[in-house]
Amino acid sequence: MKKIIFILLVLFIAACGKKERNLVVKAHVKGLKKGTVYLKKVIDTNLVTVDSVIINGNSQFELYSDVESPEVFYLYLDKNSKEDDRITFFADKGVTEINTSLKTFAFEPKINGSEQQKVLEDYLKMESRFNNENLELIKASLEAQKDGDTTKLYATKKDMDNLLKRKYLYTVNFALNHNDSEVAPYLALTEIYDARLNLLDTINNSLTTKVKGSKYGKQLDEFVTKIKAQKQ
Repeated sequence: MKKIIFILLVLFIAACGKKERNLVVKAHVKGLKKGTVYLKKVIDTNLVTVDSVIINGNSQFELYSDVESPEVFYLYLDKNSKEDDRITFFADKGVTEINTSLKTFAFEPKINGSEQQKVLEDYLKMESRFNNENLELIKASLEAQKDGDTTKLYATKKDMDNLLKRKYLYTVNFALNHNDSEVAPYLALTEIYDARLNLLDTINNSLTTKVKGSKYGKQLDEFVTKIKAQKQ
């Protein structure tokens, strides 16, 4: 009897702990009957599981975490073996809703929640165009190599370099135009971290006070400061 009471007490404490956390992820994965879903985020450069839930017949579930400032989280299924096969989303305090299906888990999930998620989605729409254009250029490059067409190969290489420059400049401008969003330093750290120092420094200096104090704002400032120190 004492053992049963102890187990119930542990479960009660765990449940209360979850409810007190300031981020709630309400998700529905249509077609998911059994499995485990993981909520993860990066802590000190490591991808860490912050919550998980075992699914047994109910495809609607909730996951919980704490958020000090808006940041990126990842939703994984236990059957996901590929890093790309995950849902990436920007979350803030409150509720984030994710709707997807088992068949198309990581492809075009419907996500409602933070303002940062809306900004990120706007960027991803343009990034998708860059990626599609890059795939076409890769295809053209392979064909040129196969045909031994050095002229076309050189031209394709030049087009790929120009495309990369366009993407970098677009990302810089996007970050500058959204300097009041935590998405700006996040993009600087993940998409153009190897860009010229003056571009990263410009983004860093443009951030609002609120964004500078966020997780990614602090990380970008530390990153830029470190690069400057290395160049001295």
